[in-house]
Amino acid sequence: MTRAAAIELPSDQTMPALGQGTWYLGERPAGRRDEIAALRAGLDLGMTMVDTAEMYGDGASEELVGEAIIGRRTDVFLVDKVLPSNASRRGTVQSCRRSLQRLGVDHIDLYLLHWRGTHPLTETIEAFAELVDAGDIGQWGVSNFDLSDMTELLEAGGNSCATNQILYNLTRRGPEYDLLPWLREHRIPVMAYSPIEQGRLLGHPQVAEVAARHRATPAQVALAWLLGQEMVAAIPRSSKPEHTRENADARNLHLTEEDVAALDTAFPPPVGPQPLEML
Repeated sequence: MTRAAAIELPSDQTMPALGQGTWYLGERPAGRRDEIAALRAGLDLGMTMVDTAEMYGDGASEELVGEAIIGRRTDVFLVDKVLPSNASRRGTVQSCRRSLQRLGVDHIDLYLLHWRGTHPLTETIEAFAELVDAGDIGQWGVSNFDLSDMTELLEAGGNSCATNQILYNLTRRGPEYDLLPWLREHRIPVMAYSPIEQGRLLGHPQVAEVAARHRATPAQVALAWLLGQEMVAAIPRSSKPEHTRENADARNLHLTEEDVAALDTAFPPPVGPQPLEML
């Protein structure tokens, strides 16, 4: 499988193909030092896309990220998310500025609507445009949007959508049937969250067998498989520097056709449309 080191966005800018997630980080004071060290290790290894959200620990993750990137802001492609309950025109702007304060930065590179809520998409899109014009965010996108959501988004004037962050991994291949082809047709890349299925892929025998052939780890196989998909970036979470280094090394693992066939047998691709799953 071939892969790109960076994914081109519709704006012709790029984002790293392998980044760092932060869900649940910042919530345990005892783990704070290791979590910051893990994020900084990732930056050192070129995993410069860091994803967070106002929802994560009620802002605690944002504060952790802000501390981790002190002195490194220019190195980081920073992704944040607004809760759908806050995604009115005014609420989106207010949420973004609270996030900027917690992060201790003057702009967010990519700002996402965390999932579909009840506020009209036109309001959220207008707020995103206002934030772009003010320099508070560079680009905007969405998360957990299925095909019907994406179609409605574009009909509402969301042609500037830069990405759709979704649950996608070896065990969650439903988007391959219709959502991923549609996104590729519209040049909207995917950010795959929970790429190792919250650790559950680590004990799968077929993943372990592929890993053993390459003297790699199951986590690296799961990440290498995702990185081999067209226009897909992955954001694994790590709370320890050694796990971050393991994730980074997945970029050096090249799966063979035999490996991919074995994984397809163990995790069959969809044969029909499936509801988009969320965690």
